[in-house]
Amino acid sequence: MSQPVNLLEFDRDGLTAYCEQLGEKRFRATQLARWIHQRGVADFAAMSDLAKSLRDKLAGRAVVAPLPVVSEQASADGTIKWLFDVGGGNAVETVYIPEDDRGTLCISSQAGCAVGCRFCSTGHQGFSRNLTTGEIVAQLWYAEHALRGRQNRPEGERVITNVVMMGMGEPLQNYAALVPALRLMLDDHGYGLSRRRVTVSTSGVVPMIDRLRDDCPVALAVSLHAPGDALRNELVPLNRKYPIAELLATCRRYLDKAPRDFITIEYCMLDGVNDQDEHAHQLLALLRDGPQALPCKINLIPFNPFPQSGLKRSPMPRVAAFARIVQDGGLVCTVRKTRGDDIDAACGQLAGEVQDRTRVALRMVRAPVGKRTRAARSESPA
Repeated sequence: MSQPVNLLEFDRDGLTAYCEQLGEKRFRATQLARWIHQRGVADFAAMSDLAKSLRDKLAGRAVVAPLPVVSEQASADGTIKWLFDVGGGNAVETVYIPEDDRGTLCISSQAGCAVGCRFCSTGHQGFSRNLTTGEIVAQLWYAEHALRGRQNRPEGERVITNVVMMGMGEPLQNYAALVPALRLMLDDHGYGLSRRRVTVSTSGVVPMIDRLRDDCPVALAVSLHAPGDALRNELVPLNRKYPIAELLATCRRYLDKAPRDFITIEYCMLDGVNDQDEHAHQLLALLRDGPQALPCKINLIPFNPFPQSGLKRSPMPRVAAFARIVQDGGLVCTVRKTRGDDIDAACGQLAGEVQDRTRVALRMVRAPVGKRTRAARSESPA
């Protein structure tokens, strides 16, 4: 007997095609999507407005299969981190960040990451595999309905108002699984999120940014972290394949269809590496002036240290001085409040448990920034 189909793998078009394979009308897909994603129901027998004949078919051929929860940790600031088992000795992390006016879920797209950014503990682990659409969606499915039950929310009131594809992995290197997951997040019969409230964060996979612009334009965040190619080559090895000028050009193209009129620029503040006044002035020259100027908002991120990085967090007075230069230069610049660092749930800290199939971790010989290493020379496959 063949393995049951996990319906979390399908966006509504996929669900429609599946229902048609079963000899069912197209509207059954809408009913199913509402039961699964809006109500969080996994038991077909409880889906009371489906024909009994369809429920019987589904019971033998399909499942709604969430990811097993390995652990849950709660931070003093209300942040929650889940570790989900994705099989094969791999686990991924998902983080919920509550605020007064929103609830943000940070979702993983890969078990590990092949990009190998110097300041990211996920990249230090290496890469095992891409997650499927169902494994991406399952993180949102579990968080939304588990939290809704705990908080006694009335039916139809969402806990998760914002999703950021900024967990483990480079989402644009898992494009085929990412786009159906995004479409389900946006679908009014799924999670009903606005395009402005779903963000894809990328280290700069240029061809896929162009594809996302045409296929499913949501808010875009770009991990820049340096104002010039020489330094960015050392911090973000992918820059050797897609340098800054090429990256900013695709960002400008993306704005034609983006739900916001700006791109978010992420900039991790590393003590003595990229946080000096000269770097702030170079960033202004890059993003505000000349042919590479880009409508953007800059988000300064305090680095969250981990032992293998060899890097330190910029002191807050230095971060504030950097921000002031950028703001005085006319660009919007904010400093991200660190959340969940007491449970290693802050930006750059997600590590999960990953079996490194590519042996990247063994190649990550760390050296001071400015000295080329095998890790700095390597390029991530796009």
